[in-house]
Amino acid sequence: MRASIPSPLSMKQFLDFGSVNACEKTSFMFLRQELPVRLANIMKEISLLPDNLLRTPSVQLVQSWYIQSLQELLDFKDKSAEDAKTIYEFTDTVIRIRNRHNDVIPTMAQGVTEYKESFGVDPVTSQNVQYFLDRFYMSRISIRMLLNQHSLLFGGKGSPSHRKHIGSINPNCDVVEVIKDGYENARRLCDLYYINSPELELEELNERNEGHHGAPCRQRRLSPDSSSRHTGGGGFDCEDE
Repeated sequence: MRASIPSPLSMKQFLDFGSVNACEKTSFMFLRQELPVRLANIMKEISLLPDNLLRTPSVQLVQSWYIQSLQELLDFKDKSAEDAKTIYEFTDTVIRIRNRHNDVIPTMAQGVTEYKESFGVDPVTSQNVQYFLDRFYMSRISIRMLLNQHSLLFGGKGSPSHRKHIGSINPNCDVVEVIKDGYENARRLCDLYYINSPELELEELNERNEGHHGAPCRQRRLSPDSSSRHTGGGGFDCEDE
C-alpha cells in the first residue's frame, strides 16, 4: 500500500470522470489503492479511542465492519486489471462493502450512548470523543462517495428515475433543498441518540467571473422557520442509493 495520505478529489473530477472518461478498469486501479488508505486511516483513529468506548458492542461491530472491508479490498492489491473476472468481482465487492456500511452512523452513535450510560463522560473525554466523531463522519462521507460512484457507474443497477445523475451526483439539483433535507435526517439521528441537535445555518453566494455569462452576483438569506435557521447554500446532490 502506498503512503497513507488520501488523494484529494474535487467535484469536477468526479463529474468529468463519470460523464466523459468513465472506465471501470481505471476506477478499479485507483480504488484498490485509495479505499484501503482511507479505511486504514480512520481505523487507526478508532483504535485510539478510550478502551471502555472501544469495548462497547456497537463500536466493536463498527470496527469489525471496517476490518472486514479492508481485508476484502487488500485481496485485490496484486490482481491484474486486465482480467475481466477480477474487475467484475471488485465491483461486486465495492457494492457489498457499501451495503455493509449502511448503518455505520447510528451504530457508532449507539456505541457512544452505551459508553456514556455505563461510564459517564468528563468534559475532556467528551471533547476528544466529539473531535473523533467529526473526523469519523467526514471520513465516512468521502468513503461513501467513492463507493457510491463506482457502484452506480459500473454496478449496472442505476435507477431509471435518476438518468440525469452522474453516479450519485445530480449536477442540476436544488442545493439548498438537498442540504435542508440532509440536515433534517441528521437532526433526527442526533435527537434520537444524543437528545439534542444543533440548528442549521446556510449561506448562499452566487457569482460570475467578469467576462463570463451567468447569473449576476447575489447573496440570499432565508428566514428562520419553526425547526431551524436557514441562510442559503450551494453544492451538489450526493445520494446514498
